[in-house]
Amino acid sequence: MNYDGADGLEFGNGNTRLDPSVLAELPLGCKILSTAAHGVSFWARPARINVELADGTPRSYFIKVLSRETGREMVRSEFESMRAIYNVAPDFVPRPIAWGTYQSIPETHFFLSEFRDFVDEMPDPEDFARRLARLHQHSKSPNGKFGFHITTFAGNLPQTVEWESSWETFFAKSLRHALELEIKAKGPDPDLDALLPILFDRVIPRLLRPLETDGRSVKPSLVHGDLWYANSGLDLETGDSIVFDACCFYAHNEYEFGQWRPACNRFDESYLTAYHKLVPKSDPVEDYDGRLDLYKLRFNTHVSALFVDNMVLREQYG
Repeated sequence: MNYDGADGLEFGNGNTRLDPSVLAELPLGCKILSTAAHGVSFWARPARINVELADGTPRSYFIKVLSRETGREMVRSEFESMRAIYNVAPDFVPRPIAWGTYQSIPETHFFLSEFRDFVDEMPDPEDFARRLARLHQHSKSPNGKFGFHITTFAGNLPQTVEWESSWETFFAKSLRHALELEIKAKGPDPDLDALLPILFDRVIPRLLRPLETDGRSVKPSLVHGDLWYANSGLDLETGDSIVFDACCFYAHNEYEFGQWRPACNRFDESYLTAYHKLVPKSDPVEDYDGRLDLYKLRFNTHVSALFVDNMVLREQYG
């Protein structure tokens, strides 16, 4: 966990004290009614803050707290990612409010958003696909390239998101970085060393280069970046599909679905079918399954590097 504790400012057990930096982001004149731990995180301390506005209206906020420099970069990553999605599809994510550093504990950092209570159920495939397709289709890279303006984190490990004009080039760099993280976590592997030249010199060009040749091109679409089932839910009040915990960048829209290929995920073929009713598969269509397997490799490698001691996850994803 990337959280060292915050003496005197822990959530729950009747505590209503908040750091001044957090208070400054809440509505002026509101009264803190309660705080409580909320949800589960591998890396952070998540919580709910319940307040009464100056006019007596009750309102709740979600906060996630992390420690040290990595924690700072993680909350910044989440804020910028959620803001990017919110700017395109405001009904698809809780509204991000701020990120910052505790005034009283400078090594402690927070992400703050509106609170959306949700049920842990899989969203309707048609509704979810419509919202995701709108995000992919309506988003626009600020410079027409693949990447993101800051480093984003999947879990507590950074992704390589430097701007590139070519999707093939961007993806190859991203996968190579994930493999470097895996080797650092697991140690060198002679079999992997033998396979890497084939992967980068033959497989990636074979599956991705046709997307950008013979007059074809790939639109850089904003992707969530870590869209497994636990980062989605149903809004308890509206019943709408929502997503959270994003680590965005601009990518080939089909990249999103590499995360749906592991057996332990719950986004089954019905979601892909619903999505492709709205957004056709990229040409060449015959390479579609191969591309998704390649994107799956990128996700699985990163997850395997994240959970060094969790052999079940490493075997499922590795």
